[in-house]
Amino acid sequence: MPQQDNRAHVTVRRADRPGDLGWVVMAHGEVYDEQFGWNTDFEVLVARIVADYAAGHDPAREAGWIAEVDGERAGCVFLVAGDEPGVAKLRILLVTPAARGLGVGSRLVGECLAFAREAGYRQVTLWTNDVLVAARRIYQGHGFTLVDEEPHHSFGHDLVGQNWTLDLHAGPAGDAAGPLGDGARGSTLEVSAGHAGDGSHRSVGR
Repeated sequence: MPQQDNRAHVTVRRADRPGDLGWVVMAHGEVYDEQFGWNTDFEVLVARIVADYAAGHDPAREAGWIAEVDGERAGCVFLVAGDEPGVAKLRILLVTPAARGLGVGSRLVGECLAFAREAGYRQVTLWTNDVLVAARRIYQGHGFTLVDEEPHHSFGHDLVGQNWTLDLHAGPAGDAAGPLGDGARGSTLEVSAGHAGDGSHRSVGR
């Protein structure tokens, strides 16, 4: 009897298909409500980020990615230009509950950082909250370091915001994609359903 292949088929592609941007907003609203009870202020923030990206991003220096698991959307991440020359922002990284444990979050960050290097950025920054423990592990695994943190009241809760930074020229070029891949865009990864991975929702970034 042929052995059944139970591996999940994970694909990372650009967020350029109809419905992708709307899904990003909806998924953030639903996941953070279910997991943390965050109110619609958070969904509004994500909608603004997505709308700004859609209205005027520079394709040579800014991009978004969608992760699919067995053909269904399961995660996303965006890279946009920061406020200073040579600095980019990693934003709205998310992995849905059904796709956790497959390494999807690390794969998305790897794609994002590979693109940032190709685009000539020297540094990538991100903003997250301390409650997103699994996300923090991914950022640390890719070399990000915590710069500062500050308490704030947002989305109906008392939170501690954190700023993280990665110097893209700090390590060897061969480490560009982090621990899970080479960061090639539009790549595919097959992993076992029980594989240890990211395991959580993600930061939005400011």
